[in-house]
Amino acid sequence: MSTTTLPVFQNTIRKTEDWLNEIMELLNWDDQKRAYKALRAVLHTLRDRLTVEEATDLAAQLPMLVRGIYFEGWNPTGKPNEMHTVEEFVGTVNDGFAIADYAEYLEPEDITRAVLKVISGHVSEGEIKDVVNSLPEKLRELWD
Repeated sequence: MSTTTLPVFQNTIRKTEDWLNEIMELLNWDDQKRAYKALRAVLHTLRDRLTVEEATDLAAQLPMLVRGIYFEGWNPTGKPNEMHTVEEFVGTVNDGFAIADYAEYLEPEDITRAVLKVISGHVSEGEIKDVVNSLPEKLRELWD
């Protein structure tokens, strides 16, 4: 077996790093691990607020590695979670992101908006419209 990385893995690693770099740029961060934690927290919160069908439709457009992060620990039973306000949504993002090492960096609404902006830049406009339209009206403002 060759010790070189297969092109499909190189490609998904590159795309994931691009996403993380975009998050870092939007939030003026220089820590890729922090950007990963932000991406993971927002992806999980969004995934759990979507219907199972919409969650899988969105996943189909994510890079392979990001899709793995998205589905990590997912239990589709009882979805979507009932979050109706921006405060509930960003509070859940905060809970997923809040670890002692990053407590000083927590701006959950800014984190949420930055990650959603990156997702919007890489997922088709039609799928983003489907996702946004599946959310309660108050949560749609996060996608501005």
